[in-house]
Amino acid sequence: MDHENILVDTREGVTTITLNRPERMNALNRQMILEIVNVLDSIKGGAGDTRVIVLTGAGRGFCAGADLKDPLGPGGLLPDNSPESKRQGLRQGIFPLILGIRNCDLPVIAMVNGDAAAGGCDLALSCDIRIGSEKTRFMEAFARIGLFPGTGGCWFLPRMVGASKAAEMVFTGDPIGAQEAYQWGLISQLVPHEELRERTMALARRIAAGPPIAIRLGKMVMQRSMDASLETSLELAAASESITLTSEDHKEGLAAFLEEREAKFRGR
Repeated sequence: MDHENILVDTREGVTTITLNRPERMNALNRQMILEIVNVLDSIKGGAGDTRVIVLTGAGRGFCAGADLKDPLGPGGLLPDNSPESKRQGLRQGIFPLILGIRNCDLPVIAMVNGDAAAGGCDLALSCDIRIGSEKTRFMEAFARIGLFPGTGGCWFLPRMVGASKAAEMVFTGDPIGAQEAYQWGLISQLVPHEELRERTMALARRIAAGPPIAIRLGKMVMQRSMDASLETSLELAAASESITLTSEDHKEGLAAFLEEREAKFRGR
């Protein structure tokens, strides 16, 4: 399928989605959002050959957030000025993208190749894993234009960096550099920029070669456990592990371990 604003490539179990508006620092417009959501819908549940998704940006930036110069309204916001139209614009515009990534049952890795600003920052935060380089920056820049992170940042950040650091990012809009982002846990790996793609894809391929049922269930249990009690999380884990314990992948993993060879997981 041809796309106007993104590039899609699938190989070795990894689908890479590249935001492809480098002249606008990959700012989000309605068409780009729709294209990404459609790709996510087409591969969720491990449809086709995809086991892992990598999200990145073309050129020198990851994503600058909503395109404030989009004639159809920034990032999917309706052009009407009424508060209700703005609320519905967010709900129907960028929210499906953030929720689509967050709720995707496949692992999603953000290869943060440059600035991730405003909605672009929240887009990166919605991914399961973030890998960056010395050129990576995170910026909740909403306060600079009289807004706050209404695209998920107020939910993601306190859970990732704690209330105090989250408040600092939200209230100031100041950029967080790569080293600080690594120390705070916003990125799990900080690698030289010239190795960013190679290292990210190596991790993606490694995960893609793993047991897909266990990985999808592991992601689901982790996400649902974030606001649950330990008892609830353990019950959910027991129900989910009953699936993996009776899977062919589990049998293959045990056999491979005992035979001292690499396991070949088939998602069964």
